[in-house]
Amino acid sequence: MPHKGRAHKFGDNINTDEIIPARYLNTTNRQELASHCMEDADKNFTKSVKPGDIIVAGKNFGCGSSREHAPIAIKASGVSCVIAESFARIFARNSINTGLPIVESKQASERIKAGNIVMVSTKMGIIRNLTRKESYGFEKYPPFMQKIIKSGGLMNSIAKHVK
Repeated sequence: MPHKGRAHKFGDNINTDEIIPARYLNTTNRQELASHCMEDADKNFTKSVKPGDIIVAGKNFGCGSSREHAPIAIKASGVSCVIAESFARIFARNSINTGLPIVESKQASERIKAGNIVMVSTKMGIIRNLTRKESYGFEKYPPFMQKIIKSGGLMNSIAKHVK
């Protein structure tokens, strides 16, 4: 399933405290987390994000504290995918575990601008910048990761497999 939406652009080293500030970690309510998503990096993010939109960032996205709240907040805000030049390892794992697709592409990170309309296929390993009429490749997801994402996360995938 391709992900399509408007790009929200961020720079390098966006840490988990900017994704979801620690002052909101006393809740596990997804909508409450979504209402504060990215607010320390862009105070207008929650007002402008629409279902399907895509975050595009630079190097080391998701660095800092290990917290599943960060990808949960992003996903709950309506973001369908995150593209970055690179991700912090624990954020990358937490994203897949919570069912948030992430894609590493230096070229896409550099070429996509805020507001561009972007389509991502994790199955095909292709990012299409529909605004600029450009395409960028990345390592496509292996079938087991596609199943995890399609199921909505690792625990849902396991539950489906056990049934």
